[in-house]
Amino acid sequence: MSHTLQFSVPLFLVYLALTGNVEPANLVVGALVAVGISLLRPKMDLPLIHWRRLPQFLWAGIRYLFIVAGDVIRGGLSTARIVLDPNLPINPGIIAIPSGTQSELGTALSAHSISLSPGEMVVAIDDEGVMYTHCLNVDDSERMVADAQNLRKSLLSRMFE
Repeated sequence: MSHTLQFSVPLFLVYLALTGNVEPANLVVGALVAVGISLLRPKMDLPLIHWRRLPQFLWAGIRYLFIVAGDVIRGGLSTARIVLDPNLPINPGIIAIPSGTQSELGTALSAHSISLSPGEMVVAIDDEGVMYTHCLNVDDSERMVADAQNLRKSLLSRMFE
Protein backbone atom coordinates (compact mmCIF):
# COMPACT_ATOMS: atom_id res chain seq x y z
CA MET A 1 0.00 0.00 0.00
CA SER A 2 2.82 2.43 0.78
CA HIS A 3 4.29 1.94 -2.72
CA THR A 4 0.89 2.79 -4.19
CA LEU A 5 0.77 5.95 -2.08
CA GLN A 6 4.38 6.77 -2.99
CA PHE A 7 3.47 6.52 -6.67
CA SER A 8 0.07 8.25 -6.35
CA VAL A 9 1.23 11.46 -4.65
CA PRO A 10 3.59 12.57 -7.46
CA LEU A 11 0.96 11.62 -10.06
CA PHE A 12 -1.62 13.68 -8.20
CA LEU A 13 0.71 16.69 -8.05
CA VAL A 14 1.49 16.40 -11.77
CA TYR A 15 -2.24 16.17 -12.51
CA LEU A 16 -2.88 19.34 -10.52
CA ALA A 17 0.03 21.13 -12.21
CA LEU A 18 -1.25 20.18 -15.67
CA THR A 19 -4.88 21.09 -15.01
CA GLY A 20 -4.20 24.21 -12.95
CA ASN A 21 -7.55 23.73 -11.26
CA VAL A 22 -7.77 23.28 -7.49
CA GLU A 23 -11.54 23.14 -7.14
CA PRO A 24 -12.81 20.37 -4.84
CA ALA A 25 -14.29 18.34 -7.71
CA ASN A 26 -10.98 18.43 -9.59
CA LEU A 27 -9.07 17.42 -6.45
CA VAL A 28 -11.30 14.33 -6.12
CA VAL A 29 -10.92 13.46 -9.82
CA GLY A 30 -7.14 13.93 -9.59
CA ALA A 31 -6.91 11.69 -6.55
CA LEU A 32 -9.00 9.00 -8.23
CA VAL A 33 -6.94 9.16 -11.43
CA ALA A 34 -3.64 8.99 -9.52
CA VAL A 35 -4.73 6.07 -7.34
CA GLY A 36 -6.28 4.29 -10.32
CA ILE A 37 -3.09 4.54 -12.37
CA SER A 38 -1.06 3.42 -9.36
CA LEU A 39 -3.21 0.33 -8.93
CA LEU A 40 -3.16 -0.54 -12.65
CA ARG A 41 0.57 -0.25 -13.17
CA PRO A 42 2.68 -3.41 -13.15
CA LYS A 43 3.96 -4.40 -9.74
CA MET A 44 7.57 -3.28 -9.50
CA ASP A 45 9.88 -3.48 -6.54
CA LEU A 46 10.59 0.25 -6.24
CA PRO A 47 12.61 1.42 -3.29
CA LEU A 48 10.44 3.02 -0.64
CA ILE A 49 11.14 6.70 -0.03
CA HIS A 50 11.18 7.36 3.68
CA TRP A 51 9.66 10.71 4.60
CA ARG A 52 12.65 11.73 6.74
CA ARG A 53 14.86 11.24 3.66
CA LEU A 54 12.57 13.34 1.45
CA PRO A 55 14.65 16.57 1.64
CA GLN A 56 17.80 14.67 0.68
CA PHE A 57 15.88 12.91 -2.13
CA LEU A 58 14.52 16.20 -3.48
CA TRP A 59 17.89 17.98 -3.27
CA ALA A 60 19.68 15.12 -5.07
CA GLY A 61 16.88 14.99 -7.67
CA ILE A 62 17.11 18.71 -8.40
CA ARG A 63 20.89 18.52 -8.71
CA TYR A 64 20.51 15.48 -10.97
CA LEU A 65 18.08 17.35 -13.24
CA PHE A 66 20.45 20.31 -13.58
CA ILE A 67 23.38 18.01 -14.34
CA VAL A 68 21.39 16.17 -17.01
CA ALA A 69 20.28 19.50 -18.49
CA GLY A 70 23.90 20.69 -18.59
CA ASP A 71 24.97 17.45 -20.27
CA VAL A 72 22.23 17.86 -22.87
CA ILE A 73 23.32 21.43 -23.64
CA ARG A 74 27.00 20.50 -23.86
CA GLY A 75 26.21 17.48 -26.02
CA GLY A 76 24.00 19.56 -28.28
CA LEU A 77 26.70 22.17 -28.79
CA SER A 78 29.31 19.48 -29.46
CA THR A 79 27.05 17.71 -31.95
CA ALA A 80 26.20 21.00 -33.66
CA ARG A 81 29.91 21.72 -33.99
CA ILE A 82 30.48 18.31 -35.59
CA VAL A 83 27.60 18.86 -38.03
CA LEU A 84 28.61 22.41 -38.95
CA ASP A 85 32.31 21.61 -39.43
CA PRO A 86 32.55 18.54 -41.68
CA ASN A 87 36.36 18.70 -41.60
CA LEU A 88 36.41 18.25 -37.82
CA PRO A 89 38.14 14.97 -37.02
CA ILE A 90 35.89 12.66 -35.03
CA ASN A 91 36.39 9.15 -33.75
CA PRO A 92 33.02 7.38 -33.45
CA GLY A 93 32.82 4.14 -31.52
CA ILE A 94 31.41 2.24 -28.59
CA ILE A 95 32.74 2.50 -25.04
CA ALA A 96 31.88 0.50 -21.92
CA ILE A 97 30.66 2.52 -18.94
CA PRO A 98 30.16 0.65 -15.65
CA SER A 99 27.02 1.93 -13.95
CA GLY A 100 28.42 1.44 -10.45
CA THR A 101 24.96 1.17 -8.93
CA GLN A 102 23.41 -1.86 -7.27
CA SER A 103 19.84 -1.21 -8.39
CA GLU A 104 18.38 -1.74 -11.84
CA LEU A 105 16.51 1.55 -11.46
CA GLY A 106 19.78 3.43 -10.91
CA THR A 107 21.34 1.77 -13.95
CA ALA A 108 18.27 2.55 -16.08
CA LEU A 109 18.20 6.21 -15.02
CA SER A 110 21.91 6.53 -15.63
CA ALA A 111 21.53 5.01 -19.12
CA HIS A 112 18.61 7.33 -19.78
CA SER A 113 20.58 10.43 -18.83
CA ILE A 114 23.47 9.34 -21.06
CA SER A 115 21.13 8.72 -24.01
CA LEU A 116 19.43 12.10 -23.55
CA SER A 117 22.68 13.84 -24.35
CA PRO A 118 23.11 14.32 -28.12
CA GLY A 119 26.10 12.44 -29.51
CA GLU A 120 25.86 9.52 -27.06
CA MET A 121 23.44 6.62 -26.86
CA VAL A 122 23.42 3.52 -24.68
CA VAL A 123 22.94 0.58 -27.05
CA ALA A 124 23.15 -2.31 -24.56
CA ILE A 125 23.40 -3.06 -20.84
CA ASP A 126 24.83 -6.37 -19.66
CA ASP A 127 23.96 -8.35 -16.53
CA GLU A 128 26.67 -6.63 -14.45
CA GLY A 129 25.30 -3.17 -15.26
CA VAL A 130 27.92 -2.18 -17.83
CA MET A 131 26.41 0.23 -20.35
CA TYR A 132 27.78 -0.02 -23.89
CA THR A 133 27.50 3.47 -25.27
CA HIS A 134 27.90 4.66 -28.85
CA CYS A 135 29.67 8.03 -29.00
CA LEU A 136 30.29 10.40 -31.89
CA ASN A 137 33.72 11.17 -30.44
CA VAL A 138 35.15 8.40 -28.26
CA ASP A 139 38.14 10.50 -27.23
CA ASP A 140 36.00 13.25 -25.65
CA SER A 141 33.59 10.78 -24.05
CA GLU A 142 36.33 8.64 -22.47
CA ARG A 143 37.88 11.75 -20.91
CA MET A 144 34.66 12.82 -19.22
CA VAL A 145 32.97 9.48 -18.54
CA ALA A 146 34.53 8.58 -15.18
CA ASP A 147 33.77 11.88 -13.42
CA ALA A 148 30.28 12.20 -14.93
CA GLN A 149 29.30 8.63 -14.05
CA ASN A 150 30.64 8.97 -10.48
CA LEU A 151 28.53 12.09 -9.99
CA ARG A 152 25.42 10.41 -11.45
CA LYS A 153 26.03 7.33 -9.29
CA SER A 154 26.42 9.46 -6.15
CA LEU A 155 23.17 11.38 -6.75
CA LEU A 156 21.19 8.29 -7.75
CA SER A 157 22.38 6.37 -4.69
CA ARG A 158 21.25 9.27 -2.47
CA MET A 159 17.85 9.06 -4.06
CA PHE A 160 17.23 5.32 -4.37
CA GLU A 161 19.61 3.28 -2.22
